Amino acid sequence: MSDHMLPPANGRRLRVLAAMSGGVDSAVAAARAVEAGHDVVGVHLALSAKPATLREGARGCCTIEDSRDARRAADVIGIPFYVWDMAERFREDVMDDFVAEYKAGRTPNPCLRCNEKIKFAALLDKALGLGFDAVCTGHYARIVEHPDGSRELHRSVDMGKDQSYVLGVLDSDQLAHAMFPLGGDTKGDVRLEAERRDLAVAKKPDSHDICFIADGDTQGFLAKHLGTERGDIVDASGTKLGEHDGAYAYTIGQRKGLRIGHPAADGKPRYVLDISPVNNTVTVGPVEALDVDRLVGIRPRWCGPAPAGVVDCTAQVRAHGEETAAVAEVVDGQVRVRLAEPIRGIARGQAVVLYAGTRVIGSATIDATA
Repeated sequence: MSDHMLPPANGRRLRVLAAMSGGVDSAVAAARAVEAGHDVVGVHLALSAKPATLREGARGCCTIEDSRDARRAADVIGIPFYVWDMAERFREDVMDDFVAEYKAGRTPNPCLRCNEKIKFAALLDKALGLGFDAVCTGHYARIVEHPDGSRELHRSVDMGKDQSYVLGVLDSDQLAHAMFPLGGDTKGDVRLEAERRDLAVAKKPDSHDICFIADGDTQGFLAKHLGTERGDIVDASGTKLGEHDGAYAYTIGQRKGLRIGHPAADGKPRYVLDISPVNNTVTVGPVEALDVDRLVGIRPRWCGPAPAGVVDCTAQVRAHGEETAAVAEVVDGQVRVRLAEPIRGIARGQAVVLYAGTRVIGSATIDATA
């Protein structure tokens, strides 16, 4: 088994489409693909119908400035560069999905959806249609290739930057055409390399938060799309404690901003335990009620063959969360996971990603917890 980076095991020169966001990671990834001898074309995805001119610090991405940074990097690397308009597809598959999930009382991860629906579906499909062999991105993850040509998705060596969680939605066919040149390096190494390559983005800050909510005001974004709908804040017994202007503004595990009129009998803080869109209520209670040791995932995506029987693994439920020992089993198309230790504050709509060591087994959307 070999750690698949660049070039492919058979040494064939590939036609590679490098997705260039305008950041340092994708620029260095594209440069490495060229250095490995591949025929590389850079493309920047225009994901907003009305992109801002400038990024707000490290918030957001996909601005006009980012497009220009990507073009300048492509010029330095010496590859052709194009901007592809995918704003409508992004709105339908990522933004509309994001709003619909919150409306349904769930907490989605738009980065997973973007990787699944945009970068490794819409973009990859277009790339293959144009005769490209692979899509190259600056994600921190590794692809390991076996002698028989089968591939596995693994964690990055830089655990602080590891992005295998948001790539856990990729299936075998998508992994067969994916290229992640940065998985064997640290972020510091990549920035130093960018400086050596005279890439102006070497010191550009990483983007954070949700790219289409550049100001970081998720509640304001949702209010604009969903409006206000007054409802009750209740305890586990159904006793009304306060009111809210929209259940979508709350997340499981939230403590601050609950607008509760009087303290709990024991004087301890209360947390959001449940969000019900059916009766527009938010249920709050003690922190220990947030502990979850069982969950059910729907719409599984496997980075290889689906697991058979009961599988010992580790589970990760947040992009930057820790992994927990678990056992998982696929039953009637659902993934049932039992955690060795409780995890606090898991919300429906989040993804659970399963690992065998550093290998990603697959992922599922959390539909129920206990």
